[in-house]
Amino acid sequence: MATAGQIRPINEDKMNAFLGKVVGDFGAALSSALVYIGQKLGLYKAMAGDEPVTPAELAQKTSTNERYICEWLINQAAGGYVDYDAASGRYSLSPEQAVALTDEASPFFVGGGFYVVKAMTAAVSRIENAFKNGGGMLWGEHDPDLFVGTERFFRPGYAAHLVASWIPALTGVEEKLKAEGKVADIGCGHGSSTVIMAQAYPTSKFWGFDNHEKSIETARQRAKDAGVSDRVTFEVANASDFPDQQYDMIAFFDCLHDMGDPVSACKRAFATLADDGAVLIVEPMAGNTVEENFNIIGRTFAGASTLCCTANSMALNGPALGAVATEDAIRDTVLAGGFTQFRRATETPFNRIFEAKR
Repeated sequence: MATAGQIRPINEDKMNAFLGKVVGDFGAALSSALVYIGQKLGLYKAMAGDEPVTPAELAQKTSTNERYICEWLINQAAGGYVDYDAASGRYSLSPEQAVALTDEASPFFVGGGFYVVKAMTAAVSRIENAFKNGGGMLWGEHDPDLFVGTERFFRPGYAAHLVASWIPALTGVEEKLKAEGKVADIGCGHGSSTVIMAQAYPTSKFWGFDNHEKSIETARQRAKDAGVSDRVTFEVANASDFPDQQYDMIAFFDCLHDMGDPVSACKRAFATLADDGAVLIVEPMAGNTVEENFNIIGRTFAGASTLCCTANSMALNGPALGAVATEDAIRDTVLAGGFTQFRRATETPFNRIFEAKR
């Protein structure tokens, strides 16, 4: 073992490889801000057609400054987010890039994630202080782009999987929702998951609850725009005291791990769930050991957890389950809430979908 002050030998190849990773991260961090700008200003959408563009043409199409567009396009081409043709000096989007960056109806759309990154990095000074002094930062205290980005980032996955595979994986729930079921969506945010379910099950009724008032206001507008406001009710409420009802399904979409008191949330779900109902718990994909998270998904979720998820629970003196909570930790929380049955019903590369029953 090396002693204090002892200089350990350096392998130059390993050092160069590590520095390559660091420089790559420098570029990725800076580029994420530019992707956010591209999303906000509609630069990708302006490139999504069939005709490649010069910097001048893109600037004209988007009413932006050509000098900034020149630098932006170089950065984007260097990162593989746009394609460049050296012979013509024009830039374009491949079909794959166009779908991922502009098609919000596609399950491959990732544009919302850059709103999330921008908002979370804006909280760095607050989180740095929490590292030193404890406490945390509430969800509602973040940059408003966090709420916009969360909706835009998670909605494609919900649209692709929620009705097609997640609900069918639960025991007996789909049949209830095809009849006249009652569903509570806890921590509903802007209500994308609630609206998706309401559109799929036109004879059922849905309630969305969230403690963030601005998000509930947006959710009500989303329901109105989707034509389902006659069967969807959004209310400001905490997860531990949302209104009483005998719900056939209660859902926690990517939120149980954030909570200050997830056990109380589970107790409330237990108290308001019909005897033959089920709780749907969607959580980020994570391993049951630390090292199982040493991959690009674990790195991303652990980063988001530090800046947002864990910080919200810490602000409430909670258990700070975090976005990479193990399945055992989720199970223990659910069982402490009174449930006797817990299982992983299905999964995607990015999500674990659990079912809890009385």
